[in-house]
Amino acid sequence: MSLPTRVKIVDVGPRDGLQNEKQPVPAAVKIGLVHRLQEAGLREIEVTSFVSPKWVPQMADAAEVLAGMERRPGVRYSVLTPNMKGFEGALAAGVDEIVVFAAASEAFSQKNINCSIAESIERFAPVVEAARANGIYVRGAMSCVVGCPYEGDVAPERVGYLAGLMKGIGVQHVGMADTIGVGTPRKVQRVVEETLKHYELDDISGHFHDTYGQALANTLASLEMGVWQYDTSIAGLGGCPYAKGATGNVATEDVVYMLHGMDIDTGIDFEKLVDAGAYISDFLQRKPNSRAATAMLNKRAG
Repeated sequence: MSLPTRVKIVDVGPRDGLQNEKQPVPAAVKIGLVHRLQEAGLREIEVTSFVSPKWVPQMADAAEVLAGMERRPGVRYSVLTPNMKGFEGALAAGVDEIVVFAAASEAFSQKNINCSIAESIERFAPVVEAARANGIYVRGAMSCVVGCPYEGDVAPERVGYLAGLMKGIGVQHVGMADTIGVGTPRKVQRVVEETLKHYELDDISGHFHDTYGQALANTLASLEMGVWQYDTSIAGLGGCPYAKGATGNVATEDVVYMLHGMDIDTGIDFEKLVDAGAYISDFLQRKPNSRAATAMLNKRAG
């Protein structure tokens, strides 16, 4: 079994992690989080999303956050763009990468964005075309790849179908998101197999939620298939407003601790990563949702 020797982590905490927080998180705090993540060695950060403030009030300060950040050479900053208006905001803010999204479940697509999977792809086609014409990299997020809160199990073939649609409109990279965290290792491996029918191994990534405590096992299962790129969230922030009871994304600290313990390089300083998680958790007035960070903070306190 040959595992990757290096793994690329995209920290989605500032966007996916904070978008559902009830209390407002000021732009200055979000900027502080981005700065601490890049200080810890993160080279891929999903910063915010250009969405309607009516739907996601927490992201209303997208332009302010991007304008206020200190951008480091070699760091790629991405944002979620649901439509052309969002893309225009992202373009004006000078982002490096945009993320478009669609579900592998028809029911989730209808509940989340009020249209079918095929319609969602049609909506994104002009966004992808405009991004690529402007030299902006396009990543696609495929949600509910294992299970859906409305439909239950999602057949792996549905993920293959979605990956094919995304490839067809020019999406350069796809992430396989277990949005409600119901995935287990073999199920996740089947999703990887289906996705690989449309994308090269270097153009796919895993995005696992830890609702049932399976995210690290699913990361390992996909590592064994050669997948070397993952979305994770600092301090395990995040959930999904359309997936009742879905806990946060897998914590960046937990994934990095596991990878470093397997002699897999991430380019990330674990101690500084724990500091970044403690910073945002202190602001939110709760403990980091990361076993590894909690253990390290307890060790420091001891």
